[in-house]
Amino acid sequence: MSDTTVAQPTQVTGLSQRPKRADARRNYEKLLTAAADAFTENGTAASLEDIARRADVGIGTLYRHFPTRQDLLEAVYIEEVEEMSAKAGELGDLAPWDALVTWLRQFVRFAATKRALADEMLNTIDAEAPVFVSCRTAITEAGDMLLQRAQEAGTVRKDTNFTDVGRMVAGIASIRTLDPGQIDRILDVALDGLRYRAE
Repeated sequence: MSDTTVAQPTQVTGLSQRPKRADARRNYEKLLTAAADAFTENGTAASLEDIARRADVGIGTLYRHFPTRQDLLEAVYIEEVEEMSAKAGELGDLAPWDALVTWLRQFVRFAATKRALADEMLNTIDAEAPVFVSCRTAITEAGDMLLQRAQEAGTVRKDTNFTDVGRMVAGIASIRTLDPGQIDRILDVALDGLRYRAE
């Protein structure tokens, strides 16, 4: 993949189910945005009625697009993964280290939301369900591309891979703290450990 490749959200996991009609697609996208905001603010128990109100559509429109809460959770989960994957392809103009750090800072915020959605989804599907497998693959490919680019540039140590880095950053994202700056400070320390240093 070239440094300037821009991943398109609908091509990343192959799981997006956006309607073809323009008006239906607009409502679908408004509902996804509203649901993501509601889940971020109120957790995955946010009411579907509130989500419909935020999207400025009727509850019937919500159910036409997402017959069950699980359908909505999966759609938001997929959307978040596809956005993160696309962002990795949009950072080609940055230096390799800067691109990796920019994406990993976004990954911290993404990981916190993703975990809450995944935990709720695991009530009805298992961890090897196609949605999880496809999304894991998409995120790993995006992270691998940025990490390998930085390793090839000599700015990141070569004795690691994105499985290690992704788990490290996801662990940082799971820290509960009342200090909003603490996560950034901890991430700074972790990222400093990724840097290549000549012996």
